[in-house]
Amino acid sequence: MAPAQVEETPSKTVQELPKNYIYKGGDAGTLGTSLSYIDIPTIDFSLLSSPTSGKQELEKLCSALTSWGCVQIINHGIDPAFMDKVDEVGKQFFGLPLEEKKKYARENSSYDGYMNHIIDSKDQAFDWIDRLHLVTKPEDKRQLKLWPENPESFRKILHEYTAKIEKLNEMLLKAIARALNLEENCFRDMYGEEASMLSIFNLYPPCPRPDLAIGLKPHADASVFTYLMQDKEVEGLQFQKDDQWYRVPVIPGAFVINVGDQIEIMSNGIFKSPIHRVVTNTERGRMSLVMFCFPHPNKEIEPVKGLVTETRPRLYKTMKDYASIVVEKYQKGRRPIEAAKI
Repeated sequence: MAPAQVEETPSKTVQELPKNYIYKGGDAGTLGTSLSYIDIPTIDFSLLSSPTSGKQELEKLCSALTSWGCVQIINHGIDPAFMDKVDEVGKQFFGLPLEEKKKYARENSSYDGYMNHIIDSKDQAFDWIDRLHLVTKPEDKRQLKLWPENPESFRKILHEYTAKIEKLNEMLLKAIARALNLEENCFRDMYGEEASMLSIFNLYPPCPRPDLAIGLKPHADASVFTYLMQDKEVEGLQFQKDDQWYRVPVIPGAFVINVGDQIEIMSNGIFKSPIHRVVTNTERGRMSLVMFCFPHPNKEIEPVKGLVTETRPRLYKTMKDYASIVVEKYQKGRRPIEAAKI
């Protein structure tokens, strides 16, 4: 299978923005201080199971996921020094010469590997981004030929990181059940044992016209939960609520976690999968790592029984292989969650 054509995103030194990067979907966004910071609590993850402070922290978590669909967490059990290693191998990979990175270019019809964009439609602009997509779970689905061998520690570190996020996700699924006064394993059981995980290293280079080009178009995630390790210094992520955009502050050592469409379905709409985007700036590049957690494609997803009542009727269909409809909808600029609503 032939590798897909891949080129680095143009540098900020280009005199004129290439037409295929000019975002026509409206405001490309801004990092300006005119936008407010998002009003969400920072959750101390270590307190969620505390006999003394757990209830209060669970209430904060539930409130944030209900009103915003996202939260930042600290004291999550992943060593900041290890997070620095993850960050460093990503930056080292993107710092390689283009010809070296092309060894890991995605193949046509595949979404694993090094790439710029996944948009095939001529009606949509390219995102101002370089990406490295890698399926990390299940392990037998890993395309190791696309896992960089330079830097040498890349594969080992990503393997370890996947295991740590998997554990974090299991704890969060149990925490939201407790927060809703449900049986602790109800979300975990529906999520299943044979889940999938996808990691994406994102590099957003400095952009000469951040008013015209967008780092990542507005979208919601098809996952159960999405775990983002932000750049330690450079902002860029923004969430939308009531048609207004809000900046997400950088909190070193924290994870930004947002609800995906499949938890919106499981929670019968109590938790909303939020629209978010990434904006660019002229001065500094920004690198992040996102990890998506998905149920097995054959696993049926539906509202958990305890959340369907006479006063809150069922709002979503039973879905299987939900992620398969995402690319088609994304290409057309539509939200996949609409297909799941009754």
